[in-house]
Amino acid sequence: MKLLLKWLLSAVALLLVAHLYSGVQVQSFTAALIASLVIGLLNTVLRPVLVVLTLPVTILTLGLFLFVVNALMFWSASGLLVGFHVTGFTAALIGSLLYSALGIVIDAAIS
Repeated sequence: MKLLLKWLLSAVALLLVAHLYSGVQVQSFTAALIASLVIGLLNTVLRPVLVVLTLPVTILTLGLFLFVVNALMFWSASGLLVGFHVTGFTAALIGSLLYSALGIVIDAAIS
């Protein structure tokens, strides 16, 4: 039940990011549901591999490179989907920061 609620709230958070920042566009709630699912899957499967591969750069930048990895996950999800569009890397960085902040709020509210 918590997983379903988190998925629905993550889709709402994605719609809120699109409302707050013009660099991220989401066409509908269905597109937001699919996009939040794909972002979650990319973060579960691909992100750990990228974190390990970029570990030297991450250590050198004192962890700041993880923001780049998060932005790449957000941007790649927009490349895979119709109905979810991010205009560029800077938009992906800002959108992923907003989406992550809302995700923290969602996790705190659910727990």
